[in-house]
Amino acid sequence: MAYLIFAGIVMGLGGTIVMDLWALALNRITGAPLPNWAFVGRWVAHVAKGKVFHDDIAQATPAQGELTIGWVFHYAVGVIYGIFFAMIAGAAWLAMPSFVPVWIYALVTIAAGWFLLHPGLGLGWALSKTPTPWKSRGLGLVAHTWFGLGMWIGALAV
Repeated sequence: MAYLIFAGIVMGLGGTIVMDLWALALNRITGAPLPNWAFVGRWVAHVAKGKVFHDDIAQATPAQGELTIGWVFHYAVGVIYGIFFAMIAGAAWLAMPSFVPVWIYALVTIAAGWFLLHPGLGLGWALSKTPTPWKSRGLGLVAHTWFGLGMWIGALAV
């Protein structure tokens, strides 16, 4: 069990780091905006006070340390996803990790963003209130593909 948790932590950190490197590369190459982890931190702070859904998180009362909260939340979620996958896949998969199962899992994890985080931020279900929802959804799926790749690399490393 300890091995699965350790492997999951490594996978989650690896996936989150690779996903962040992808966002940075996309920003440098195309000028796409980087994720605003301060708004995510603000959302987390408001969730802790019982308010989950906002019309526009930018209009919500700022939280002390919201940028730090957002980054910590981002990496904590990645680690939790990694541990869950390691527990589901088990030691047999970790002995010979293949990409497709972890990639499918990484794509499925986008549901939490589409159906909880984005509506919570005021962006609508699956980004429906944004100017280009399908483009944003597609970019999210690509980002989660990178997350899956990083998780797989983490699994290979352990």
